[in-house]
Amino acid sequence: MSDLDRLSLHVPEPAVRPGGQPDFSTVKIPKAGSVPRPEVDVASEDIRDLAYSIIRVLNRDGEAVGPWAGLLSDDELLAGLKHMMTLRAFDARMVMAQRQGKTSFYMQHLGEEAVSCAFRKALTKGDMNFPTYRQAGLLIADEYPMVEMMNQIFSNESDPLRGRQLPIMYSSKEHGFFTISGNLATQYVQAVGWAMASAIKNDTKIAAAWIGDGSTAESDFHSALVFASTYKAPVILNIVNNQWAISTFQGIARGGSGTFAARGLGFGIPALRVDGNDYLAVYAVAKWAAERARRNLGPTLIEYVTYRVGAHSTSDDPSAYRPKTESEAWPLGDPVLRLKKHLILRGAWSEERHAQAEAEITDEVIQAQKQAEGHGTLHAGGKPSVRDIFEGVYAEMPPHIRRQRQKAGY
Repeated sequence: MSDLDRLSLHVPEPAVRPGGQPDFSTVKIPKAGSVPRPEVDVASEDIRDLAYSIIRVLNRDGEAVGPWAGLLSDDELLAGLKHMMTLRAFDARMVMAQRQGKTSFYMQHLGEEAVSCAFRKALTKGDMNFPTYRQAGLLIADEYPMVEMMNQIFSNESDPLRGRQLPIMYSSKEHGFFTISGNLATQYVQAVGWAMASAIKNDTKIAAAWIGDGSTAESDFHSALVFASTYKAPVILNIVNNQWAISTFQGIARGGSGTFAARGLGFGIPALRVDGNDYLAVYAVAKWAAERARRNLGPTLIEYVTYRVGAHSTSDDPSAYRPKTESEAWPLGDPVLRLKKHLILRGAWSEERHAQAEAEITDEVIQAQKQAEGHGTLHAGGKPSVRDIFEGVYAEMPPHIRRQRQKAGY
């Protein structure tokens, strides 16, 4: 019997550790405007290359170029810029509120604002998002009241969810924002199921699933792809690749697929990668995928290549697992500054107007915070009543609880 080589286990490791020099040389960035825009009815095997490239519209000079450009007017872009600025200002105030002990934790979107803000504008009323905890831009871009968002974060007496959900896990059927689940990846299966139900009912509404790069390692992610591809569900499968999970670099979840978008190819799902810090590119790709879904052409998988500038949450210290200067080295820039530069180049914006808008938006956020903080606590003494616990959970209060209430005299 011949001697055999001993086996060894491969454990992926990040290229750079804390204290090292940031290195994004593995992120291959094509020239803006160079990636083709296929017809919406294209077969997945015919656009295989798009799962390994990055669709970009804004070039380094701030110009919108290529076949994915030209879909938004200046007014629409200005609205998008203000939505991203609002989300950024909202984040800053809520992080400060958490540090002051006004809420238990918060998760900010710094560097990822374009992904959710631009995507929301590609949907129509009645479409449903199944988000994770870093897509508050879907609500901001749909003009959901900031005060309502803050009421939930503070769990005050005006909290629309009555304290039943954790901070930042918003819910609004009217605004197409399905209740966020703390169990990551479960929303992916739910989105596909909701989309299938819409098709079964011959409705016109589509769904959008959201997941982070780290959570694609969960089995629910793969189950969702099986059902979406088998039944051609009218769903957009979004993966926000912000380079880091809670404290684990993307290589752990990505495995040997090369890109997260490439995961869709094995299921026969058209898959694209897009510059997640390019508002115009995000909107164009989302609009393309939405049209596919509405025309009964099935699901599309989109990977947004972006970067989480801040910590995973207010409980996280990113300096423990990545270089402190890494965000400065990120090659795709800042989504707010890039759109600002584009609008100034077009003559639709200026540095002065931007500074004024920043001040106005900050004031709006502060006023909303004051209003939310002016509401009382949800439960006197910090304890919910029996009615608070069961209201909205049961169609009517269970008989044994009713008897207990009567016995207690209320």
